[in-house]
Amino acid sequence: MGDPQMVLRDEDVQRIAEYVKPWISENVRTAVRDAVPNRVSGLDIPLLERMVRVEEELKSQRELMTVRFEAMDRRFDATTAQIRRTDWFMGIGFTIVTVAVMLVGLLL
Repeated sequence: MGDPQMVLRDEDVQRIAEYVKPWISENVRTAVRDAVPNRVSGLDIPLLERMVRVEEELKSQRELMTVRFEAMDRRFDATTAQIRRTDWFMGIGFTIVTVAVMLVGLLL
């Protein structure tokens, strides 16, 4: 049968490449030519248009979400300032009540 391990010389590889290269190129060209019309057939054009509309809508939604998150950040900052003010008033109120209780306790 022959030697199972065949050693190829550089000349042999070059000859094989010269033989196979045109055949591979032609098969690739044929495959691409056959595949392109299938991808842009009458059924796929509406699908492509729909994909574009969906992408535009997603972009619009991202922009809207950004605007809403910014509004929430502003509202959160305003609420935080109100909470700080309330904390101060509560602290002052507890201090006044504590001082009043101490004075009443000392005077009685």
